[in-house]
Amino acid sequence: MAAGTDIGEEHLVETEHRVTPLELFFDLVFVFALTQVTTLMARESSWADLGRGMLMLIALWWAWAAYAWLTNTIDPDEGRARIAMFVSMTAMLIAALAAPDAFADYGVLFACAYFVVRVMHIVVYAEATGDIAIHEAALRLARTAVPAPALLIVAALLDSPAREIVWIVALTIDLAGPYVFGIRGLTVHPAHFAERFGLVVIIALGESIVAIGVGAEGTSLSVGVVVAAVLGVVVSAALWWSYFDVVAVVAERRFRRMRGYAQVRLARDSYAYLHLPMIAGIVLLALGIKKTVGHYDEPLEAVPALGLLGGIALYYTGHVGFRLRNLGSLNRQRLLIAIVCLALMPLAVEIDALISLAIAAALTGGLVAYEAIRFAESRARIRGPEADAMTAP
Repeated sequence: MAAGTDIGEEHLVETEHRVTPLELFFDLVFVFALTQVTTLMARESSWADLGRGMLMLIALWWAWAAYAWLTNTIDPDEGRARIAMFVSMTAMLIAALAAPDAFADYGVLFACAYFVVRVMHIVVYAEATGDIAIHEAALRLARTAVPAPALLIVAALLDSPAREIVWIVALTIDLAGPYVFGIRGLTVHPAHFAERFGLVVIIALGESIVAIGVGAEGTSLSVGVVVAAVLGVVVSAALWWSYFDVVAVVAERRFRRMRGYAQVRLARDSYAYLHLPMIAGIVLLALGIKKTVGHYDEPLEAVPALGLLGGIALYYTGHVGFRLRNLGSLNRQRLLIAIVCLALMPLAVEIDALISLAIAAALTGGLVAYEAIRFAESRARIRGPEADAMTAP
């Protein structure tokens, strides 16, 4: 671990390290931010709120991912870097507090707080290491990472739909930065990086569990509510299993074998980009579960139905893309489940929400059972000490 007490001194971590308590503390704010996104989308369950919620999620995800890269490069517990992390954490909390009304009364507050979060990231990245290549890479990324959040301040001064259009432009610019200006010069520590993104998947899945409790508020614990809660846990557990039983293990082992710029590009594509649809899918699922638990004996409205089944489809689509990028092969069974979920969405607005949730549990649980049985032998090899990532099912 690098030593030093000044933000300008060497902070590069030369060996693999674990996620630090400060990083987990920082993630607590992101947990709260995800609940705020669900609140925004669930308030009226309108298509407009759904779209705004997705824009908000993309912005928050990109900020979190930026700090995951930062703390993978520097030691956040050293000297002034720790103070900078707390400043960023406070700004992120303010942004999260304003998030449900960021497209209304608190737009300026959200945008200004978010701007501080993004600028602090660039400042610390550029100054916390003596490596000139990392310093130059951070300055290249600043060409989009600073102007894009600044556009959100402009958007806050506009009315709908101009406000949402500027948001889309700003996020497009921001997400395009690492591709347009490149990430050459950055470094990654694969074990820490994979662990960091695995933990954020758990954080997002935790939101689906919280949604069960929120959905049950103000209702009696009838048989229907209890069954809905059980089915919600089944779906969340199946999504957890699908990621951590094989996917996370395979990805990390392949990640660790790569070197140089190829490793950095894999980090960008597989984690910063392709984890976004997974997280978005889980947040959408949380919306669907929340509405189902509270109204289990009624058909879902269109937006919650999209959340429940479309969220699962988006999550597994992220898995398909993740495997294509890592192994160059197609996970047909997960792609099939995603297609089936999308095909069932029209049915979900006609039948009771509890039945829709039961179908979701059957599909996700069935996928886990199929893969566990069908690929039992290869799964054992993958999780063994001599695993070869190319044997992934």
